[in-house]
Amino acid sequence: MNMHEGQISRRDRFGRLLERWFPERQVMLRTDGRVAYIQLTKRIQLAAFSVLLLIGAWTVFGSVSYVLHGQVIAAKEGQIADARLAYRSLLSEVVDYQNKFSTLTRDLEQNNTVMLGLVEKNSALEQNLRSVQNRLEMTEKERQQVIAARQNLKTELNTLEGRMRSMANHNFSLKGSLDTIESDLQVAMSERNEAQYEGVRMRRQLQKLEARLGQLQDNELDVVQRLTEQTVKFVSDMDKVVQMAGLKTDTLLPAEDVQLRDQGGPFFALSDKELPGDGLKASLAVLENNIALSNALREVMGRLPLSSPLDSYYLTSSYGKRRDPVNKRWAMHYGLDMGAPFRSTVYATAPGVVTYAGWKGRYGKFVEITHGNGVKTRFGHMSKILVKKGQKIAFRDKVGLLGSTGRSTGPHLHYEVVFKGKSKNPLKFIKAGRHVFQEQQQ
Repeated sequence: MNMHEGQISRRDRFGRLLERWFPERQVMLRTDGRVAYIQLTKRIQLAAFSVLLLIGAWTVFGSVSYVLHGQVIAAKEGQIADARLAYRSLLSEVVDYQNKFSTLTRDLEQNNTVMLGLVEKNSALEQNLRSVQNRLEMTEKERQQVIAARQNLKTELNTLEGRMRSMANHNFSLKGSLDTIESDLQVAMSERNEAQYEGVRMRRQLQKLEARLGQLQDNELDVVQRLTEQTVKFVSDMDKVVQMAGLKTDTLLPAEDVQLRDQGGPFFALSDKELPGDGLKASLAVLENNIALSNALREVMGRLPLSSPLDSYYLTSSYGKRRDPVNKRWAMHYGLDMGAPFRSTVYATAPGVVTYAGWKGRYGKFVEITHGNGVKTRFGHMSKILVKKGQKIAFRDKVGLLGSTGRSTGPHLHYEVVFKGKSKNPLKFIKAGRHVFQEQQQ
């Protein structure tokens, strides 16, 4: 009974408190001489007071959240500024690397032009040498003819001398013939001496031409050897990068370029019978093959996805076997999950053509880019797509914005690399790209 009375007394006190703070009020409105009253009951006043109290509490909560949110944004802006500095530094390194490759290409083209000019000069010298040899052979034939004529003249002279002894009575008549024969013999002897002198002069000129040709060949061989070593080193470096990415160079190159690599055999020095330009032609042929192979590799490397699709990121799930983030069962993960701030820009990792852009089931907003040579890259869970199907994409073009669409537990980018229908570990491609930049810095 006492408890019941206590509850009644508390209710009475609460009712008197409400009567005190929220008594019934009337609001008088006067318009054009007419007076109207609006009655504010206790419940209406209590409801208005509750609404005002909630509005005040929400205002305080919003102000505190705004201040805290401003501090978080300031911290994130600092991190973004640091990331931009790192990205600009990386871009400068990429530009330096491209400039060096362009310089090397120009040098190779200039040296190839010089080599072609030297080959033309070498061909002209060979033609001159053959012409001199032909003239020397003709001169030798003429000398043999002169010697034969001399022998014939000597035989005739002996015959005439015999006749002179037997026919002394005909001395005066034969004397004129003998003078004629002697004059012809003197002319033949002078022609023979002139032919011998011309032959000696031709041999000296031939020796000078051979010495000059040998010197030119030595200089050209040194230049060709240096260029060949540079191209071989470039091909070897590109092979290492491709192997780091988990691929083989022969599977990326066309069949005609693969045949350039399938060369070799034992070394045989040039014999003395071969012309001096034969060694240079063989070296130039090897250099042309290496230059063609390096150009093919440079084109292939320009289409491999060797960079990261995000300026800054952290791995939330690696490539390979993992526990599914949704059902916690073991499954195969064919890409990388890369965490970054929401709506971070996603970039193309190599030039190519967009073959898919839109919603794709569990991948959410999804983009696929074909880069040629059987290489494709895929981007999933984006919040926005910035490209269209069939669009040509350059390196570092914007593909979309990072999000959490599709089967996702939070903002991240799902990134895949596919080669000839088989998935590859994208992290190997990114590490191979870092290796290229490190070698360029060294």
